[in-house]
Amino acid sequence: MPTAHAEPAAKHGTLPFAEALPWTRNDALVAVGAAALDLIGFTLSSHDTQGFVPVTGCLLMTVSGLALLARRRAPVLTFAAVLALGLTVHLSWPVGQGLNASMIVALYSVVRVRGAAVYVPAVLASAVLPLAAREPWSQGPLLKPAANGAAVLFVVAAGLVMNRWQREVDAHRGLLAERAVADERRRIAREMHDIVAHHVTTMQLMAGGARANLDRNPEIARDALITLEGLGRTALHEMRELLDVLRADGDTREASTAPQPGIADLDRIVAESREAGLPTEFDVRGAPRQLPGGMQLTVFRVVQEALTNARKHGGSGAHARVRLTYADHETVVDVRDDGEGAAGSSGAVPGSGYGLIGMRERVALHGGSLWTGRSEGRGYRVTARLPLPKEEGALR
Repeated sequence: MPTAHAEPAAKHGTLPFAEALPWTRNDALVAVGAAALDLIGFTLSSHDTQGFVPVTGCLLMTVSGLALLARRRAPVLTFAAVLALGLTVHLSWPVGQGLNASMIVALYSVVRVRGAAVYVPAVLASAVLPLAAREPWSQGPLLKPAANGAAVLFVVAAGLVMNRWQREVDAHRGLLAERAVADERRRIAREMHDIVAHHVTTMQLMAGGARANLDRNPEIARDALITLEGLGRTALHEMRELLDVLRADGDTREASTAPQPGIADLDRIVAESREAGLPTEFDVRGAPRQLPGGMQLTVFRVVQEALTNARKHGGSGAHARVRLTYADHETVVDVRDDGEGAAGSSGAVPGSGYGLIGMRERVALHGGSLWTGRSEGRGYRVTARLPLPKEEGALR
């Protein structure tokens, strides 16, 4: 595939001729267009007033237009050159032009990039330029200066309006960039919380179970330690992937090839919950369907966080149930336990901290809703409803 290496070659090799020029294609188009308009105006005016077209005047008008190629790098010098060339033309031939196209573009460029201390003298110079014309004022002594002054004011107003618009655009772009950074920080915080809270809580419970059975039943303690080792390895792997994302930088970033956890991993975290001492049931209702990766990750994290809270707050003897329902227009995940943590003496509500906030944010990203609270009678319940993507829902 020859095009795959075109960009690196352009970066490290010889730049194309168009990229090596000190002006852009748009600058060239503006310069050529202004020169063409000035030449047409000068030709028609000279033919009407003199009966012939001066070649030197045409050359001066052409150079005046082409000088606009430097308007971005040196706007003040470009304006001075255009002004000098225009003054020469007005002093040499009785042309009827006032503020020509090159002068308009040059003045506009000065207003866009320089302050009032610079563009005010440029405005005055542009306004008095027609006074040096050799053509007699056949239509009244104030008509041409007034028209030229109005044109100059219009150019200045356009430049100032564009400056204000550009500042607003830059401010909006900055706000979007800050929001993107904040969103990315929240996403990473959610991932880190889910990884640490789930695995550390499970490992703590597994370690406690292993310690309690170490003397009475060494085989159970051994199995618990093996599971504990696997959980630690999984936690380190997920945290390493998250840190790789944080270390990624610009073009050197390489996307992780490891798949994100999804619905297929629910059996694993349910088994981990059982091994950690919380009897957990898992059932699926409806016809399973393939969900987007982000939605699958949300389902996985909601179940993971809900089971973590059930293990932390449910108390001894608690049971949990995970139900995944594929409805016609939504996917519903429901996790509930029958423990007494939600109504315990401490009054703490499971999932009232960062975990609940993270679950709500994840579900809201997909346009869904999250309900958390006490179950009927006792225990705690977490229910997330995720609507199907529009294109998939339309097919059903």
